[in-house]
Amino acid sequence: MPLGPFKQRIVLATLLGSANAPVSVDALTDAVWQGEPPRTARKNLQVYVSAVRALLAEDDPDGPRLTHTGGGYALRVAEDELDLLRFRSLVRAAEGQEPRRAARLLCRALDLWQGPPLGGDLRRSPRLAEEAERLELSRLAACESWAEAELERGGGPAVVDGLRGLIERHPLRERLRSAWMRALSASGRRAEALAAYDDYRQLLARELGLEPGGAMAARYRTILAGDGRTRAVAAARPPVVLPPDLADFTGHGGELGSLVSLLRSDGREDAAAPAVLLSGPAGSGKTALAVRAAHLLGDRFADGRLFVPLRDADGRPRPLPAVLAELAERTGRVGPSGPGAWREWLAAHRALVILDDAPDEAAVRPLLPCGGRGRVLLTARGQLGGLGPLHRVAAPPPLGAADSLRLLAGLAGEDRVRADRDAALRIVRACGGSPLAVRVSGMRLAVLRRVPLREFADRLADPAGVLDELVSGDVSVRLLLARGWEELPKERGRDAARLAAGTDEGPFGLADASAALGCDERHAVRVVEALIDAGMVTSPRGEVTAQAARYELPHLIRLYARDREVLTPVPASG
Repeated sequence: MPLGPFKQRIVLATLLGSANAPVSVDALTDAVWQGEPPRTARKNLQVYVSAVRALLAEDDPDGPRLTHTGGGYALRVAEDELDLLRFRSLVRAAEGQEPRRAARLLCRALDLWQGPPLGGDLRRSPRLAEEAERLELSRLAACESWAEAELERGGGPAVVDGLRGLIERHPLRERLRSAWMRALSASGRRAEALAAYDDYRQLLARELGLEPGGAMAARYRTILAGDGRTRAVAAARPPVVLPPDLADFTGHGGELGSLVSLLRSDGREDAAAPAVLLSGPAGSGKTALAVRAAHLLGDRFADGRLFVPLRDADGRPRPLPAVLAELAERTGRVGPSGPGAWREWLAAHRALVILDDAPDEAAVRPLLPCGGRGRVLLTARGQLGGLGPLHRVAAPPPLGAADSLRLLAGLAGEDRVRADRDAALRIVRACGGSPLAVRVSGMRLAVLRRVPLREFADRLADPAGVLDELVSGDVSVRLLLARGWEELPKERGRDAARLAAGTDEGPFGLADASAALGCDERHAVRVVEALIDAGMVTSPRGEVTAQAARYELPHLIRLYARDREVLTPVPASG
């Protein structure tokens, strides 16, 4: 049924949020006009209330639903007519119950949720936006209570699955993280539980300068020490230490199929490539693609699936001994942890290992299999041309408009994107098809709920300011690009900047590169190929002909290069 114009719907939503309790005229006025009511506010409010009363008009033996109460109004609603009332009733009923019954009641309460509360344009009212935040927190607390009750009754795997997405959205919530650790440990995934604590400790220190609370630290010590049952379960299960699969993973089906096909193993030593390299520019979605492939291949690697970053949190390459020690701990090995011991283990086990963000060949050469049953999936910005035989998969191409919009809508809100599709298109085009940039835009808009998409699109319209806007919390596109840039030889950085300044957006040819670099084509091709090796230049698919190759600077690298280097003009030839 149509609920009327925007301000009328604000009145109805405010009354429903406090169903069966009086809501003052001042509160309704503030919800509708955000503290700046017109002179006719009271009269206008009476019109909206009358319209709501007419909307709800029906034969009711208990009298009218919407009544005037002194300084405000009250809307009478039965519990079975409003999911919010039923949710609150079920949560109250679960308090003090034994775990099995509590978990069942809380599960019923959570099943009532069908999406974000007060969605669409209603959150343009600051009062309703705050109410939506309170409702989300109530839902989150109910999820935590359900997880704790479910764990008490032995439902560790169900909790792992149920909390996965919440951990990503609320990484600093300690009660949630504690339940996640306990669930992982109860599911025989002790190494992942310990890693979850370590990730939380580092995040808390970085964001707030704090240490985990006493209860969280005690949980960590309990898991670290283990007991007979925990050790027995862990020994019976293969190690699975992977980041969560992205629920909003979008596009790149062809590349995903190639990875899965190359890594698929049926137990024969010659069944597939022992190592696969997925390479491409920063922000192109390599890590997300690799993790998605590893999740899909769970039934093929009976001895485990591991994810090991080859850089620390600041982007610096990790020492080889530290990586080897982590691999030994993850696989439960004792004794020597050198390259020989690692390769021996990998050859004997059907395991998949993701080595993420390799800085160079030397960092990974000692870790690659020399045959056997194990498989390694490398991700790197550069081509790592000095490595021995392996399968190479090019980085995913930029996302198209449809996939970019889908990703943006999943983070910023489908109603919001649908309401201003033109502005949403401008945003994703400014991101140049980079999954990371689109994701950061969506994450930022999810926080800036009151910023219209059109305003954010206007901010991105100036190429000089795009990278300043692509920041959400501790995730910065500029910082990611800077780390890759700092690893370039100085002259290569200047070459990339010259290409950015001297070529147009989109594919360019060797003659264009030669003109931009101020050199002959023989030297230009060496420069471009060196930048391809470094992950700064790509070769667009379908752009190689019998006559000439085509090249491209990814959109965000082009923007960064133009900002990064102040160049002297290239002298005119002739």
